[in-house]
Amino acid sequence: MQRATFEASGVTVRQRVEGVINWMRPVIQSDGGDIELVDVSDGGVVSVRFHGACVGCPSSEATLRLGIERNLREKVPEVTEVIPIEK
Repeated sequence: MQRATFEASGVTVRQRVEGVINWMRPVIQSDGGDIELVDVSDGGVVSVRFHGACVGCPSSEATLRLGIERNLREKVPEVTEVIPIEK
């Protein structure tokens, strides 16, 4: 993946989170899954919903923590946690 920056200038935290998710989306889709941003709380908790092959996949927790959460926290420092939401 190419390095991307998601600066704060005039952009909301939610928009920056969406930008990071969209940046990561092709990798997730290449494995037959997808991710949807559900919410970003005032406290920095990001709620996401998995779709496709990610639903019920035993590796989805590792993808969430090691890929999605790590990238979001690195690129959007306001993010404190990422949690999966069931349908």
